[in-house]
Amino acid sequence: MNRNIHKLAMLAAIIAFIVIVLGAWVRLSDAGLGCPDWPGCYGQLTWPEATHEITKANQAFPERPFESNKAWREMVHRYLAGTLVLLVFALTWMVWRDPRARRNLKLLTAALVVLIIFQALLGMWTVTLKLKPIIVMAHLLGGLTSFSLSLWLMFSSRRRAGPEPDVKTRKIRTTIIAAIAVLGIQIALGGWTSANYAALACPDVPTCMGQWWPDANFREGFVLWREIGVDYEGGILDQQSRIAVHLAHRIGAVVTFLVLIFLSFRLFSIPQLQTGGRLLMALVLAQFTLGVMNVALFLPLANAVAHNAGAALLLATLLGLLNRTSTREY
Repeated sequence: MNRNIHKLAMLAAIIAFIVIVLGAWVRLSDAGLGCPDWPGCYGQLTWPEATHEITKANQAFPERPFESNKAWREMVHRYLAGTLVLLVFALTWMVWRDPRARRNLKLLTAALVVLIIFQALLGMWTVTLKLKPIIVMAHLLGGLTSFSLSLWLMFSSRRRAGPEPDVKTRKIRTTIIAAIAVLGIQIALGGWTSANYAALACPDVPTCMGQWWPDANFREGFVLWREIGVDYEGGILDQQSRIAVHLAHRIGAVVTFLVLIFLSFRLFSIPQLQTGGRLLMALVLAQFTLGVMNVALFLPLANAVAHNAGAALLLATLLGLLNRTSTREY
């Protein structure tokens, strides 16, 4: 049974990754409110296509006229997210009905079910609260956490080959955990930057508005909870507040870069982890380059989506390394 659980967990992790990338594509192409209702789209299970359906949709939501290129993107994302929910429930059912399943697998699937339900609610609130930044950021973090739990379930349900990690290998776990924490904070800052439309608040690089430290309003830029009922599409922060958000993300990028590069060099000294170290370094360099290109090229959609995917791949790599240093028997 564990082999089937492992395969299903792998499928869930792959789909979770695709959902994250699709979500970034939807958000960055300004299609987050392509369907102003939830879970349907303009009152339909799909999206309006016929002329009379479009007319009816525009009458029902006059404040947000139907745009086909946005609606279908949002619905494809919802369909795939719904598929992931079903997969998680199937995975949980398989684990809990297997008398040989270990306690840690049951705990992982239970946590994943709770998280995926909350993630669905966040998806609904993203629409009903009109792209409220704290909800958009939480939805991104929830997606990445779901991806991480699916990955860890995949790791935990396989039979690990090879010798147990030695003392030197186990000691690097602390550094890997610290790197995951730093990356998590940076991802949250990236989500906050995107949710507040601050990605181009500094249109030049490495300076910002031609200065190393321009006027920035950090107090206003990091107000997490704002009033309900406001349409946050396009952002409501003034320029100084957006600059503060952008600068925080840039500073976080430099810190994260240094931490992950340091970890990569440490991994090079451990034969069992050298491949992981090389992969981590390659992803860090690519991710940093994509971040610079986002500003230099004025946020091209493909580049920005790749930047989101890169964050998920970095997280997956660190989790894989953490698993390799574990002494738990699988």
